[in-house]
Amino acid sequence: MLFNTIEFIIFFTLVVGIITVVRYKNFQHVLLLGASYFFFFFSSNYLIGLLIFSTLLDYYIGKEIWKAKSIKRKKILLITSLTGNLGLLGFFKYADFAILQFNFLGSTFNFANEIPILNIILPIGISFYTFQTISYTVDIYRGILKPSKTLREFALFVAFFPQLVAGPIVRAKDFLPQLREKLENARDNASLRLILVEDSKLKFGITLMAFGFLKKMFFADNIAPLVNEIFSSPLGEESFTIILGAIAFGIQIYGDFSGYSDIAIGAAMVLGFKFPVNFNKPYFATSPSDFWRRWHISLSSWLRDYLYIPLGGNKKSQGRTYLNLGIVMFLGGLWHGASWNFVIWGLLHGSYLALHKFILDKVPVLKNNLFFKTKIGKIISIIITQYLVFLTWIAFRVQDYESLMYSMEKYVLIDFATEKTIEIISTNKFAVFLIGLFFFLHFISYRNPNLVEKISGFKLSYWFIFLLSTVLLILFFYSGNPEDFIYFQF
Repeated sequence: MLFNTIEFIIFFTLVVGIITVVRYKNFQHVLLLGASYFFFFFSSNYLIGLLIFSTLLDYYIGKEIWKAKSIKRKKILLITSLTGNLGLLGFFKYADFAILQFNFLGSTFNFANEIPILNIILPIGISFYTFQTISYTVDIYRGILKPSKTLREFALFVAFFPQLVAGPIVRAKDFLPQLREKLENARDNASLRLILVEDSKLKFGITLMAFGFLKKMFFADNIAPLVNEIFSSPLGEESFTIILGAIAFGIQIYGDFSGYSDIAIGAAMVLGFKFPVNFNKPYFATSPSDFWRRWHISLSSWLRDYLYIPLGGNKKSQGRTYLNLGIVMFLGGLWHGASWNFVIWGLLHGSYLALHKFILDKVPVLKNNLFFKTKIGKIISIIITQYLVFLTWIAFRVQDYESLMYSMEKYVLIDFATEKTIEIISTNKFAVFLIGLFFFLHFISYRNPNLVEKISGFKLSYWFIFLLSTVLLILFFYSGNPEDFIYFQF
């Protein structure tokens, strides 16, 4: 069920409406769990069995880890959890990719018969809920989280529908206390105040959802045709055309993914849950490390806490630190999909992070250099960082190897021809206008970090005008066919 469909609007309205009217103890909990399973089944049918398997596996293993007396038994149980989760993820996401690589090697060296491709269907959201359940068992193993009190409680944590399909990646230590607080309120509060749908959060959540729909349906979906025109067959295109395509795709994927995150976080807020921010003006990042503090924050923090730090982080030698950064971003790229494109994307970001740290290590005076704190210094840092970031988006978007190498070469070695670029701009004026408008609004939101909060604080009449204007703007430019979210494929 796509967020950008009338089916979701009806579904979400019904869930909120029923919770608002019916206030029996634990009813909201049961309804949200049932609604979440319905939401997933609507999109994935029988593949809901994988979600249930992950839920049962980590619920019971989590309990056993907590009860285990010896470190050895705890480790065995944790390895069992990791094997089950990563084995499931690996099979459904990477089996066909592995077969293709094996067949390629076999044909190259003529040492094996070709293995038939399995054509496995990728379960929607498996990368996200797998990481959520892994964090649960690891946190119990580390002793920083107690196991969930009931299976129903844990099942809702895993399946909660707003962020189930494409994040943000929520951790049990953040979600479960909020759920328990809602249930305690349900037991102790006999007034007519809403239990899960809290008035103070309602306007903020709806406002954030409106921003999400605007990013996805107005910006991302209307910029997509320009991206498709450039990168469907980039061979022979000019450098400025490739650069335009890279910038356009960077905005498209930001509007698409951060739009989904805003809708998910806003929907959770309407239901009374606070989720962590997943994007924070990433195209104003002043360094590669700053970019990853702003982009897909729930994933980057997950990789830091459950992969980078266990590998040694920056606590060992400088060389090991650079290697750890490369390994983390390599696996982060591979997490996005079974393709060499994502590996290249991850390795590029890993090399940026390692090179940035290497420079700061070798020239420590740069860490506190006053020039980079000036307006000109920040602008230069932003331009350099974003030039490198948009280069990586080419690897994320262009699948064909020859086209990828050509596009990246044209991006780096600029040929300064403009004839074809001007022609593409002239036939895609609206998309180019949206690119300019996006950067203008991105700058406004950068200068006003509490913009959503300010708008949600408008008087009711002005707030309704904002919502109505957003709806009309989206509908006026809506093609009539809801576009998939890019991160659904991950």
